[in-house]
Amino acid sequence: MVRVLLKPGRQKPIINRHPWLFSGAIRRIEGEAADGDVVDVVSATDEWLARGYLNRRSQITVRLLTWDAEEQIDRDFWKRRLQRAIASRAALAADPETTAYRLVHAESDGLPGLVVDRYGDWLVAQFLTAGIERQKKTIIELLMGMETKKNPRGIYERSDVAVRHKEGLEPYAGLLAGEMPPPLAEVREHGHRFSVDITAGQKTGFYLDQRENRQRVAAYAAEKEVLNAFAYTGAFAVYTLAMGAKHVTNVESSFAALELAERNLALNGFDPDCQAEQIAGDVFGVLRNFRDTARQFDLIILDPPKFAQTKRQIQSATRGYKDINLLALKLLRPGGILATFSCSGLISTDLFQKVVFGAGVDAGRDVQLLEWLGQPPDHPVLLSFPQGAYLKGFICRVW
Repeated sequence: MVRVLLKPGRQKPIINRHPWLFSGAIRRIEGEAADGDVVDVVSATDEWLARGYLNRRSQITVRLLTWDAEEQIDRDFWKRRLQRAIASRAALAADPETTAYRLVHAESDGLPGLVVDRYGDWLVAQFLTAGIERQKKTIIELLMGMETKKNPRGIYERSDVAVRHKEGLEPYAGLLAGEMPPPLAEVREHGHRFSVDITAGQKTGFYLDQRENRQRVAAYAAEKEVLNAFAYTGAFAVYTLAMGAKHVTNVESSFAALELAERNLALNGFDPDCQAEQIAGDVFGVLRNFRDTARQFDLIILDPPKFAQTKRQIQSATRGYKDINLLALKLLRPGGILATFSCSGLISTDLFQKVVFGAGVDAGRDVQLLEWLGQPPDHPVLLSFPQGAYLKGFICRVW
């Protein structure tokens, strides 16, 4: 086995079972190994620490898989890890009212670089690292035959993401096994019906990580006039109307996404013309126009895309979060509800709370935090990997 030797004093994160080993902690690599090969990690005093896969092209040079010296990284290893991830979603799999959820959540499920989502009869996979790309054939074979209740009809890959460039990989999307998914696959979430574009939609087709948060926000929607900003395909709109909202305004930059939002409203028995309004445009610009025309709402939902991709973007991201929250606070009627989110992992919950606090001060509004929101159980956070906690949200009452 090729050995990766650490510099003195750099073993603590490994001992604490953090799954990433950065290039700056490595003294040297002993032996010949190709990127994607499995290697052993040893301390400066020659103590075996862990085993993982190598990629010299990435700043994360080794992604760790096991801390057990006797555990080999073979087909049985991948089978055990996949079985563990699938078993932990057994309650979701048994719920006929929810047919879309995350099946494998990368590092937090002990499978760095691998994401697998279920959309009814189809699985959508992302192979995000060189090491997991090397195991693609094995993983696909295992996934096609491992589900105890019902095997998938097909597996589609959505590795069309920029992060693969950092691994020396090209983005890719296409069918991996079984049948091609339909142009729009229908799924259920807490009994609500949604059409999902698996092959071209955002992420793997739908924002599965907001499932429980949609339900929590909708609990405040009865008799409310709702503004759903960054609406995508209208999931929050469906939930809030189902809980008795008077009217929902969806604002989204993508016209195609709003067309699908209209379809989803109709799919759930709502009238897209009478009960909802679809506005295509820059969300910041649309909200400024609402402010200038004195339009107001009772419930505003802000679910923007990731504003911070790198540490260099944190400052500009906080400005963006403050600007959009300031606009929303000015549009809320007294006693109204703001549900605001950040999916930027580099923006901590504490920092996000400070941003919303600053927006409240600038708006001259009193803001009460009612609920702290995060990721659902199918997007777990490994305690030794805090980077896995990316989604945070607040439900606030505004006076």
